[in-house]
Amino acid sequence: MGRLILLCGLPGAGKTTLARRLASEIPAVRLCPDEWLAHLGLDLYDEPARDRLERQLWRHAQDLLRLGQTVILEYGFWARAEREAMRLGARALGATVELRYLAVPLEELHRRLERRNAAGDAGTAPISRDLLDQWATIFEPPTPDELARYDA
Repeated sequence: MGRLILLCGLPGAGKTTLARRLASEIPAVRLCPDEWLAHLGLDLYDEPARDRLERQLWRHAQDLLRLGQTVILEYGFWARAEREAMRLGARALGATVELRYLAVPLEELHRRLERRNAAGDAGTAPISRDLLDQWATIFEPPTPDELARYDA
């Protein structure tokens, strides 16, 4: 039986750090749209390209789940509806589904992103304080009821 791990949180919450650790420990296949976009030479803010890529990565994840693999998706999963669609899709394949929510206070996210922006690492896009503040207003944190629907 496959296992899907969804990583939920705003930029700077530690999703990639956690995903890399889990991928090594479990082991698991880690799928990160930001890294794929960067390696393909695409703009990380190109929403149509991101949407196409995330749909393709989801198809790939489903194939891996059918094969009994563990897959980690690093999409951020800001919307409840998006998380629910992934949960139901994976369950339909007989996979277990985990949601790992990385709740980090906004001021700490600002500090982390300032450091990340200054480092200028490949595969990361600079994120301004204003943009993060805007995204924080549309982010839908998982509720206790929602978290109870997952296997872990």
